[in-house]
Amino acid sequence: MIEINLIAVGKLKESYLREASAEYQKRLGGLCKIKVVEAPEYKISDRPSDKEIAAGLNAEGKQILSLLSPRSYTFSMCIEGKELSSTELSKKLDDISLGGISTVNFIIGSSFGLCDEVKNRSDFKLSMSKMTFPHQLARVMLLEQLYRALGISNNSKYHK
Repeated sequence: MIEINLIAVGKLKESYLREASAEYQKRLGGLCKIKVVEAPEYKISDRPSDKEIAAGLNAEGKQILSLLSPRSYTFSMCIEGKELSSTELSKKLDDISLGGISTVNFIIGSSFGLCDEVKNRSDFKLSMSKMTFPHQLARVMLLEQLYRALGISNNSKYHK
């Protein structure tokens, strides 16, 4: 069974997002070993300079990199990444698993994104859309897509 680590910067603040996240984690439990790790968000001012943002991203990046095992496959969620359909994501996860890799990481950064070091460490840069979404909502959307992708692999009726 594939192990999926969803590493996200920050905590889900809204109860409806926590409930949705918990629901998809529960559903995923029958399809994979799912673990959500919340890395602390670097505190920055309300009107941060580029230097302050870079310092925050680098601090968050160090925490994220410390959570990655060397024999895992890592996706960074970033707007400049490649967009995949649900079916393509399913096939990608199947290919990774068939290639002998049992642990897959998905990384969601803070509202300012991810530092270049994390992106460069990633095996695949994945974009949900060219549209911008709140990073907290992105977590729920990603969990739903993982549930859908693994359902496709298991011939579930969830994906239509």
